[in-house]
Amino acid sequence: MSETARWDTLIRNALVFDGTGVAPTREDLAILNGRIAARGAELPAEQAEVVIDADGRWLMPGLLDIHTHFDLEVELAPGLPEAVRHGTTTVVFGNCSLGLAFGSQRRNGEDPIVDCFARVENIPKSVLTRVVDQVRWSDSAGYLSHFDALPLGPNVVPLLPHSMLRAEVMGLRESVTRYPTEAELARMESLIERAMHEGYPGFSTDALPFHYLANDPHRRTKIPSQWGSYKELKRLTHVVRRHDRVWQATPPKDSPPQVLRNFLLTSGRLFGKPLKITAVAALDIATNKGIAKLGRLLSRLLNSRLLKGHFRFQALAAPFKVYWDGPINPLAEEIDELRELNEPDLDDRDARMRLLNDPAFQGRFRKMWNYGKSGFNLANLARRLQRERMAFGRRLEDMVFVQVPGDVDALWKGTTFQEVFDRLARWQASQEGARSQAEADVFAAFPAPIGSEADFMLHLFRTYDLDLRWYVVSANRDPAVVKDLLFNPLVLPGFNDSGAHLTNMAFYDANLRGLQMAQQDGLDRVAWHVKRLTRDPADFFGVRAGRLDVGEQADVILVDPAALQAYDSDAHTRRIHRDAFQNDQMVNRSDGVVTLTLIAGKVAWSGAQHGDTLGLEQMGRVLRHTSCEPEAKAGSKAGASLATAA
Repeated sequence: MSETARWDTLIRNALVFDGTGVAPTREDLAILNGRIAARGAELPAEQAEVVIDADGRWLMPGLLDIHTHFDLEVELAPGLPEAVRHGTTTVVFGNCSLGLAFGSQRRNGEDPIVDCFARVENIPKSVLTRVVDQVRWSDSAGYLSHFDALPLGPNVVPLLPHSMLRAEVMGLRESVTRYPTEAELARMESLIERAMHEGYPGFSTDALPFHYLANDPHRRTKIPSQWGSYKELKRLTHVVRRHDRVWQATPPKDSPPQVLRNFLLTSGRLFGKPLKITAVAALDIATNKGIAKLGRLLSRLLNSRLLKGHFRFQALAAPFKVYWDGPINPLAEEIDELRELNEPDLDDRDARMRLLNDPAFQGRFRKMWNYGKSGFNLANLARRLQRERMAFGRRLEDMVFVQVPGDVDALWKGTTFQEVFDRLARWQASQEGARSQAEADVFAAFPAPIGSEADFMLHLFRTYDLDLRWYVVSANRDPAVVKDLLFNPLVLPGFNDSGAHLTNMAFYDANLRGLQMAQQDGLDRVAWHVKRLTRDPADFFGVRAGRLDVGEQADVILVDPAALQAYDSDAHTRRIHRDAFQNDQMVNRSDGVVTLTLIAGKVAWSGAQHGDTLGLEQMGRVLRHTSCEPEAKAGSKAGASLATAA
């Protein structure tokens, strides 16, 4: 830094959304030693080492991604490049009861990290094994400390995961076969108590009924958190309540009474002090239109003056578009027959073929596929009323081809399964309707006559296995409903699931999609939504982030509003190979929307490329709860000092 410079960086002429929700103002912002040193109009450019002209752009605090599964990726690619390009500077992980807080936990032949993550988060075992092999800590304190040696990109906010806690205390095998003894439950309480003192901002559990383990002999056994009783949850969350931390939960969706009982734990009226709960997820499910309405009603009830709760659902600012590799997909786990196809390892094609060629399985598959589609019965009534239990509707008109090996790839790509099925039926009846000789050749290989949609699906799975790529938008199809959920003040923008489902989902840019929706309603709405993506979630989790106050860590982004308005996320979804994983991944490319991402004043993303030092030197840090965070106090003192100097 030159002798005449007061600041490392000066950003000039930006329209500043400061995260408080107030209307934006045109300001300059100066950075010194990784902290915000000054804000104001026409700060002297000659006193800055680097000057960035941000005329025509929005400046705001770095965005928070509050529901990620970056636990594994941060160990292999600590710069988290697919987060920072979209303006994310702080990520929360350890969600859904899964994480690395207790190390590898490899004991007695058990491998809990691989066993739990592989199917729940659709991450290949090879990727998981690479991570677990390099784990060197064995307790929650060691986990937090190890981040000091990682060249982090974004700041990280780990939660303490329930499944791993049960495995730590009981062993994996015992944790999925029985309730804990009183001594084991007391040990769990003590480990959560210790983690709260160490600064963990919260505790995560999982109750979604289709989350299964991935290794023998437990492939048909649900993950440990699913085995926790209400008594166990009540005792463990009481520790979280006392420390004013967050309980991140997923609902036991098939049991509304259990959902209500669990989430009533938020009530300050019933339990003396509110428990902060954030729950997944406020989605407008295509097969059950009542879920979104029920979620809004439940939020109002739990946060009412009557119950005095502090409850927030998480909403996704995007259509819930999920990709399938043949029969492999997180939605498949909800349906018994599809779950059978998801139980074998990804590379075990023979096991899937044995099922698909088994007449008994074929019969079960046909029965499943046709369930509720005809006749006078409750299942058909529920389907007509859009009140089905399953999120995957089994409608060919909703299923879209992405990739098919062979000469029909270009012909089928972007078309629905229904269109191809109809052409097949016509071709088999009249030898007419095929759009090319290649398609006619493919049709000739189908069983004739094609007896049903189920037979069509069975043949596709047998023929192409994982090389068949397709997608379904199973929720959030109506933009108006998505907007209503996203902008509900009792809902937090989140549930992006970044870092999970490597080839099945791509929601890294969901925060930008939310800003895009806010932009449609004017700058006041943008200002309010910036607050909901920055200061609000930071305050909810009790971490120091999402601020532009003098003295705060300089986590800052610039957004081009014209590029944001024109951005089409669906047109910029890609499947790429990640060398860090040695595996493919679905990603978004919003290049040009976020023109600059600074983390602690360092360039993580600029224009259309990552900063030179991203992943090589530390930018972000592990964020502890503010009650345990010496940096917060240091930042406050530094702010006073910098303000005086400015």
